Amino acid sequence: MVALIKTLQVILALSILIIIHEFGHFMWARIFGIKVEKFYLFFDVGGKAIAKWHWGGTEFGIGWIPFGGYCKIAGMVDESMDLDQLKKEPQSWEFRSKPAWQRLLVMAGGVLNNFIFAIFAYCLIAGIWGEAFIDNRDARIAPNELAQEMGFRLGDHIISFDDYEPTNFGMLQADLARRNVRTAKLLRGTDTLDLYIDQAYIGDVLNSPGMFDLAVPFVVDSMRTGSGNEHCGLTAGDRVIAFEGHPVTYIQDAREVLANLKSTTAEALAVRGADTLALPVKVDSLGQIGVFLQLPQIERRQYTALEAIPAGFRLTWDTISGYVRDLGLLARPSTGAYKSVGSFIAIGQVFPSTWDWYRFLSILALLSVMLGIMNLLPIPALDGGHILFTLYEMITGRKPSDKFLIVMQIIGMILLLGLMILAFGNDIIRLIR
Repeated sequence: MVALIKTLQVILALSILIIIHEFGHFMWARIFGIKVEKFYLFFDVGGKAIAKWHWGGTEFGIGWIPFGGYCKIAGMVDESMDLDQLKKEPQSWEFRSKPAWQRLLVMAGGVLNNFIFAIFAYCLIAGIWGEAFIDNRDARIAPNELAQEMGFRLGDHIISFDDYEPTNFGMLQADLARRNVRTAKLLRGTDTLDLYIDQAYIGDVLNSPGMFDLAVPFVVDSMRTGSGNEHCGLTAGDRVIAFEGHPVTYIQDAREVLANLKSTTAEALAVRGADTLALPVKVDSLGQIGVFLQLPQIERRQYTALEAIPAGFRLTWDTISGYVRDLGLLARPSTGAYKSVGSFIAIGQVFPSTWDWYRFLSILALLSVMLGIMNLLPIPALDGGHILFTLYEMITGRKPSDKFLIVMQIIGMILLLGLMILAFGNDIIRLIR
């Protein structure tokens, strides 16, 4: 059932984004009087389709291969490789007959729609749910094994990465990977120190989830009913500093101490105001004492309908800049970022196992930004390749020949096929592991 729910979410999300993207091309083409021969969700290989209908001179339909979609514009060299139309005399309603600036807008329409939709989605998210995150200013880290190997320690506070001061604790790992960080300034106890970041670790950083967990101080909120310690003397606000003489500061280091005290009664030292109390607590067979801890304050921002608009623009820009940095890592093979490239399988794993409008819309906005940026890459067969050739024409006054465009289209399709093979290969390796 979980796999079915995730699959349905992936299909729905990709269908929405494909329609939005292709409608951008369709809309600008129709504005400039260019004939759009086909508008399809998914691919109708062999002319076969699940459904199709005609309206306004365009054939609309749903193909049977769910790997994308397309908008076939008359007189344009595209993935359909329909070369017969190019052998005929150009018609006034064809793409190739229009001025360069109009063709540029037609090509950029899909990307523009993706970014506009992302802004709209983030405005909705900001207006309905607002923002919630842990402020890094008062947070301490619990590093995993990789982070410890790099030199981070339990309880460190990350002040800055080079000249950048992170504010969102949940983005620390992403900031470390994306910003080509050379030095991390840390507060360790009362000392400030600089930690050199070896760039050879960046590939591992990209593939090591949960590098920085939140270090939770061992401060009591309440005792769990039925734990056997309801009346041990610990009360809300008590800060436990030791068990059986072994010092603890955070829940992370307390776990190891308590694991060695399973099924015993241990002496807990707790600070209450100016007093230090010695209290007996029962440690169960799992190494737990049945305590709920006080969690760090979560920063929450709520927006009015008007305030949600600039917030939506800001969230979109943050997502765009973050994803551009991710692509920058892909351009550096030494980082191993190419190993994180995924296909529909990886996308499916991102979606929750139950329906959640907030998460669905958030993922949809992120995917819309990703689709827009990917299509801007100057690769033949992508929108970015067509835009590049059109800009060249506008600057030089020389239009690339149809033969050149056909060759570039073939090269682009080969490159995209290679990228698809890499993505599926990475997903299969991750599933095997």
